[in-house]
Amino acid sequence: MSVTRHVPALVVGGGISGLVCAYALRKSGIDAQLVEASPRPGGVINSVTRDGFLLELGPQSFSSTFALRELCADLGISDQLLQAPAHAPRYVLIDGQLRPVPLSPSAFFMSSLVDASTKWALVRDILGKSIPPDADESVASFVRRKFSPQLLDRLVAPFVSGIYAGDPERLSVRSAFPQLYEAEKTAGSIVRGMLRASKSKKRPRERPILQSFSEGNETLVRALANKLGPALLTSTCVAGISRQNDGSFQVRLENRNGSEPVSADSLILATPTDVTGRLLAGLDASFESPLSFIDYAAVAVVSLGYRSNVVGHGLNGFGFLVPRSAGLRVLGCVWNSSLFPGRTPQGHALLTSFVGGTTHPMAAKLQPKELASLVHREIASLLSIKSEPILSNVTIWPRALPQYNLGHADRLAAVSKLCSRFPGLWLTGNYLRGPAIGSCVDQALAVSEEVRNYLAA
Repeated sequence: MSVTRHVPALVVGGGISGLVCAYALRKSGIDAQLVEASPRPGGVINSVTRDGFLLELGPQSFSSTFALRELCADLGISDQLLQAPAHAPRYVLIDGQLRPVPLSPSAFFMSSLVDASTKWALVRDILGKSIPPDADESVASFVRRKFSPQLLDRLVAPFVSGIYAGDPERLSVRSAFPQLYEAEKTAGSIVRGMLRASKSKKRPRERPILQSFSEGNETLVRALANKLGPALLTSTCVAGISRQNDGSFQVRLENRNGSEPVSADSLILATPTDVTGRLLAGLDASFESPLSFIDYAAVAVVSLGYRSNVVGHGLNGFGFLVPRSAGLRVLGCVWNSSLFPGRTPQGHALLTSFVGGTTHPMAAKLQPKELASLVHREIASLLSIKSEPILSNVTIWPRALPQYNLGHADRLAAVSKLCSRFPGLWLTGNYLRGPAIGSCVDQALAVSEEVRNYLAA
C-alpha cells in the first residue's frame, strides 16, 4: 500500500504561469510542488539555436512590466535582458505595400493610412460621449460603432491577429481589451477614459518596451526551473483528483516510475482549459462545459534565415502585420535580426512569420516543408528577397492561443462560481487575464498571494 505524501500546495502545469506561481509560493516559505506532464517546462516559451541562428519557437519577445522586471532581478537575470529599439517602426500591408503604422496621435492624424472620416471619428470620440451596449460586443462591432470599417480592416484586425490570432468579429471587446470597454463605460470616450485611468494608477504609466534575453526567452523559464530544483517534476501527469473529508485534495500522479498519491491543502491548476476541465470533472462534471467552450487558435511559427545580401528591404523595424483583405496566409512577420543582437551569424537575417489562427485554421495543418515554402513565397516579394532561405524551422502549436470570444466573461464567471465550492482550489493561465507573458506573470503572482493567505488562515 502506497503512502500518501502531503504538500501544502500542488501546482499542476509547468508553463510560465505554473512556474511563476510555484516559485513565488516557495519564496514565501511554502513547500510547493510543481508537476509538468511534458519532459520540459516552459510551454510555448522555447528557444533553440541552429547553425548560429537563435530561434524562438513561441513568443518572439515580451513587453516589460513592473512585475516582470522585479522577477528578473530576483532571479538574477536582469543583466541578460535585451531591449528592442524603442521607436522601431511597425508596418502593415496595404495595397501590396508595407506602410508604417502611426504610433502617436499626431502621427495618426498625419498618416495617409486612414481617410478623413476615420480621423474625424477619433475627434468625435474625444469631444463626444457614447455608452457601450449592455450585451457583450465584438471587437469588430465596437470599432465600426466608434470609428470606421476602414480602421478595423487596416489597423485593428491585423493587431488583433498579432495578439490573439483571433477573429475580431468573434472576440469580445470587454474580455480581450477590457481597458477600452472600461474607458467608454466610465468616461463615454476611449481617449478620455484611457487618460483618466492612466492618471489614477499608483505608478506612472509606462511606455511598453519590447524585451528578450541574450540567449532567448527561455532564459526566464530555465531560471525559474533552476530555482525550483527538485520541487519541479517533469514527465509527470495527473491521473485523477478527488476531495478528502478533511478538505484537502487527493491527487494521483503518474510517471515512468509508476503512480503516487499526493495530498495537498491547496491545488493550483495552471493547465490549458481542456486539461483543466478534464481534471476537475472528478470534482464536479459541471466544470467541463464552460471550459470546453473556450476555443484555441492553431498557429504555425515559421523561422527563415537568409544571407543579408539577398534581402532587398532594409528591415528597419519590428516587422509587419497583414490585414485579412490582403488575401495572404501569413498573419505577420517579425524581423528578429533587427530587434535584438546575437540572433544570427554575421551577415545574415532572421525572419519569423506566423500562419494559421482563426483566419486560416487549415494553413496551420500543412506539412512543415509546405509551410516554409508558403511563407517564403509570400514574404519574398514584399521584402525583395532574391533567393531561397538557407535555414528554415517550423513549429506548429495546435492550441497556441485561447480565444476571448463573445461570452468569455460569462464562462469565466461560471468557472469561478464552481471553484468557490472547493476552498483551496485556484486556476491560473493565459485564458484568464490575457495571453501575454507579462499578464500571465501578474495573474500567477496574484494567485500565489491568495494561496498564501488561504494557508495562513
